[in-house]
Amino acid sequence: MIGRLSGILIHKAPPQIVLEVAGVGYEVDVPMSTFYDLPAIGKPLTLHIHMVVREDAQLLFGFATEPERTAFKLLLKISGVGPRLALSVLSGLSVADLSDAVSRNDSARLVRIPGVGKKTAERLLLELKEKIVPLMGATVRPTQGSPDANEITHALSALGYNDREALWAVQQLSDSTSLEEGIRRALKLLSRSE
Repeated sequence: MIGRLSGILIHKAPPQIVLEVAGVGYEVDVPMSTFYDLPAIGKPLTLHIHMVVREDAQLLFGFATEPERTAFKLLLKISGVGPRLALSVLSGLSVADLSDAVSRNDSARLVRIPGVGKKTAERLLLELKEKIVPLMGATVRPTQGSPDANEITHALSALGYNDREALWAVQQLSDSTSLEEGIRRALKLLSRSE
């Protein structure tokens, strides 16, 4: 099994990238949390890998951090959750945000993720409570930036952006950005990244 790959990033088209290792190009699916932090094409990259072997395919899933890969494996153990849905969950929420949602029993946060319905959200909360909260700790990721950063994040979430996208946009803003200006700039940043 493949546990880690180090090579040169040669292609990226969400959610898939191609990583060249010793002359071989590996197609790797990554969550958006990892995708946002990828280096430029032609730069070195190391990913933690989870390999899924099926009768008709061998799939590679890559993660920037070990906690992401661990959370992915935990999600796969849940009945009805396959690799695509697990990837979608980690694209919609960081590991810290997922742990926080589980510790708070916040199904509404999970339902906002594409592919996660009410029943699936409840199953995730039930089955992850014993596993992800002790493993990752029930910590809320602090929002960086100005005092208006939380309001900007909430406004972006209300407009349909997931937590990961909203946090990324807020982190690009300066500390002195006002609420109105922050929302305007964040929307501009997010529209460029689509």
